[in-house]
Amino acid sequence: MFSKDTYVQRRKQLCKDVEKGLILIVGNSDVSFNYPANQYTFRQDSTFRYFFGYDIQGLIGVIDVESGEEYLFGEEVDMDDIIWTGPIPSISERAEAIGVKNTGNIKDLRNLMDKSVFAGRKVHYVPPYRAENVEFIADILHLDYRFVQAYVSTELIAACVKQRSIKSEEEIVEIEKALDTAYTMHTTMMHMAAKEGTYEYQIAGTMEGIALAGGGPVSFPIILTTHGEILHGHDHSLQIKKGRMIVSDAGCENPMGYCSDITRSVPVGGKFDARQKAIYEAVLSAQLLVPTLSKPGIKYSEIHLAAVEQLGRALKEIGLMKGDIHEAVMQGAMGMFMPHGLGHMMGLDVHDMENYGENYVGYDKKNVRSTQFGLASLRLGRELQEGFVLTDEPGCYFVPALIDQWKAEKKCADFINYTEVEKFKDFGGIRIEDDLLITKDGCRFLGKYIPKTVEEIENEMAK
Repeated sequence: MFSKDTYVQRRKQLCKDVEKGLILIVGNSDVSFNYPANQYTFRQDSTFRYFFGYDIQGLIGVIDVESGEEYLFGEEVDMDDIIWTGPIPSISERAEAIGVKNTGNIKDLRNLMDKSVFAGRKVHYVPPYRAENVEFIADILHLDYRFVQAYVSTELIAACVKQRSIKSEEEIVEIEKALDTAYTMHTTMMHMAAKEGTYEYQIAGTMEGIALAGGGPVSFPIILTTHGEILHGHDHSLQIKKGRMIVSDAGCENPMGYCSDITRSVPVGGKFDARQKAIYEAVLSAQLLVPTLSKPGIKYSEIHLAAVEQLGRALKEIGLMKGDIHEAVMQGAMGMFMPHGLGHMMGLDVHDMENYGENYVGYDKKNVRSTQFGLASLRLGRELQEGFVLTDEPGCYFVPALIDQWKAEKKCADFINYTEVEKFKDFGGIRIEDDLLITKDGCRFLGKYIPKTVEEIENEMAK
């Protein structure tokens, strides 16, 4: 955990940004896998961990905004717990370590909530994403569980987003630790992909083992596939063969819960053929443009458009696009090649704070999400600020069903050379992703540099 003062100051700021009422922050509990005692790997709620620190099951935090009183609630361990898990600190000892004075059990929490609700006080909470937490909130606040989501506090969401969007120096240190592990994950992938006949699951399993050996789980289920046109390709059943590109999108959490998210696309066997090299360098040209444009005050939606325009110009040189590329971007033609957004926020969640709602995190009153295919999938569109950590991940994909549909509809036919695109329906896809920190005057890449150019990748795979 960070120092006591870190958590104290975070909660103080939260009180300043929420005008009145009580703030209820529910931590996560264990979830059964296939019978009660066999449980999924525990993952703490990121809001709870940010403000109360603990990666421990069954804790709930409450802040009384008007009085400034803070509470940590949870059940004390009994002898059965100690036998199976060993001795652990009491709730009061845990509270003292994070600067919280008041403690109690779940019955005490119910009494506090009853008193507050029946007095007509506002109880703020962020959107719960687990069914058991929806039910718990409904129970202690005397709500119909069907309306729990309707009563979430947009005021609390805004206050959380305001704080968590700006990463402190100590948070950046933790993110870069996760990136150190990601470096090993992806360079190991490159070495394994150099050998034709390996199965995707062997590579993905090795990468996940590296994440666990680095002190934390993967930050999301590994995407590793020779069908890169499938954006979230979690099936790892295929044997890799020359002529295919592997898209490897993977990251990890470090013991403090901070994430990394990196994508590398490499040729099976270790050498790019001419077609692979052409598409790869088109994507790379867009990916390298992003940090030259990223700085405080610039909308990431504008950088997205600049990146896809650069990709479009490169694809025009290959013969896949034609006409005025700027106009092609404005008309949405690039959505066929890149149907996702350029990037997203990252921190304690790999899609940071996405449980609050993407539009609360990536957009605001001045920056509204587009409805255009492709651009509509951009998770982060608002103006960048110093301290943001975000991903830079353009891609180029050849989705046969999408190509067939657009061709039949003659969609953007003034800009897409469907005759040439047909020749790439067996290609798959390419994505290249790094993590950026927005600084005072620009940005910088986070973490140890992972081979990225054609030459660098081929040299790494040759090892």
